[in-house]
Amino acid sequence: MAKKKFYVVWMGHVPGVYTDWKSAKQQVDGYKGAKYKSFPDRGQAEAAFKNGFGSYMKQALSASSGNSSLPRPRQSSFPTTETIIGKSISVDAACSGNPGRMEYQGVTTSGKRQIFHRAFPLGTNNVGEFLALVHGLAFLQKQQQPDLPIYTDSKIAMGWIRKGKCKTTLPRNAKTEELYALIDRGEQWLRDNKITNPIYKWKTEVWGEIPADFGRK
Repeated sequence: MAKKKFYVVWMGHVPGVYTDWKSAKQQVDGYKGAKYKSFPDRGQAEAAFKNGFGSYMKQALSASSGNSSLPRPRQSSFPTTETIIGKSISVDAACSGNPGRMEYQGVTTSGKRQIFHRAFPLGTNNVGEFLALVHGLAFLQKQQQPDLPIYTDSKIAMGWIRKGKCKTTLPRNAKTEELYALIDRGEQWLRDNKITNPIYKWKTEVWGEIPADFGRK
């Protein structure tokens, strides 16, 4: 049986000590510069939270010179913004079943004007989110807008973009060949082009649904 851990969130949506990772994760997801760490018992966690992040870091860095095993606190790896940047685009995907009929779109964040839209008879939501990001990046490159931000609410798609690979397990067959042809083109585009547009995680828990949402929830 895994040992119970306690999670300190120094910087997050609601700082505090949490007894399960799911609750702690909700506080750091989408929070730029989130600082948090797990501890093996409640006493250590409460003391670390009470003393503050600066005190913990000072202790950790001091102890590290003496071969301490104290790890550095983790930081969120999905960048976001403190407030919504209106001059940007937002992308999202929707799937009727997973897999099922899938579509994705890109819109202006301010005004929600549709910029592009594609639909496929069979796909997954994650694939749609990935393709929407690639489509958005390629679109902005053609429009010669290399600095315009893109918002997405999918951390999976952000991770796939970083890797340059759509890590889907969707079977490749006659029903998905058109979709896979677009995936192949998307991956090739990522290999051939440098990404200059910042990609930000949309804070759904703070701002509500992303402007590109299809409204099916």
